[in-house]
Amino acid sequence: MLRWLKVLSRRGEIQTYKPVVLVTGAGSGIGLALAEILYSLPQYRVACTAREHSLAKLRERFPENERFCLLPLDVTNEDERERVVTEVCHRWGGINVLVNNAGISYRSVVEHMTEADELKQMATNYLGPIGLVRLVLPYMRERGRGKIINVSSVSGMLAMPTMASYSASKYALEGASEALWYEAKPLGISVSLVQPGFIHSESFRRVYHTEKSRPEACETGPYCDYYRDMVPFIERLMRISRATPEKVARLILCVLQTENPPLWIPATVDAIIFYYIRRMLPRRFLLPVLFYALPGSRRWGKDYTHKRQG
Repeated sequence: MLRWLKVLSRRGEIQTYKPVVLVTGAGSGIGLALAEILYSLPQYRVACTAREHSLAKLRERFPENERFCLLPLDVTNEDERERVVTEVCHRWGGINVLVNNAGISYRSVVEHMTEADELKQMATNYLGPIGLVRLVLPYMRERGRGKIINVSSVSGMLAMPTMASYSASKYALEGASEALWYEAKPLGISVSLVQPGFIHSESFRRVYHTEKSRPEACETGPYCDYYRDMVPFIERLMRISRATPEKVARLILCVLQTENPPLWIPATVDAIIFYYIRRMLPRRFLLPVLFYALPGSRRWGKDYTHKRQG
């Protein structure tokens, strides 16, 4: 995928102006890796955002200068979104590229989520990014050019048990981005979804839990086997993955440098595999095949179910 985008970028007209890039979620993972890359590239003016508590360490790592700044942002806060966009536009005259990277992930079955938890998940991964999109579109539309790069996930292609709300937020982001692709294309604005799968990182340690999905709270009960099997399964996949935040960040840079990037961009090998499995395997077989491929799935809930046998 990286080589393919490099070919596209060579075929297209590479941007010769000095774009202003706004990156959210620069405190860790892909966002931090992208900040590292952009900091070293003088052809970009870059505003990276993170939550307030992450900024001190980021400022030590990235001393601010005339083309790079760090700003506090909670993407779920409408006032903060407006303040950041206004400040960047005042500093550099507008925003040419928006990279919506900030996100969180709840580890919980549907029954263990609360409405407050659902709203927090959706506000961070969907409502916040779309709110930023609305703020930057008028400037991009006026200039007749711009890029919106939304970092999605393989979970936006195929949902997994114990990650329902995370998948829902990414499905929402993918659906809105697809509609936006049609709306923005005639205006000279490109929309892309970068879809990472499992990444070799410690991000599995930063998941959110609800009151009922905390490890100590779900050692017993109807869903205990789901958590017991899925948690180490996901962690194992992340540990053996050869994809890294740096590789995904370099792919995002290729998207940024490509004149007309595609909408869907699977960013890791597993994402590419799932991309084609979803399209090639008939739907009536897709879920049963995936269900039985999950560790321990055949015995899930058997001590708690009243399902009729036979």
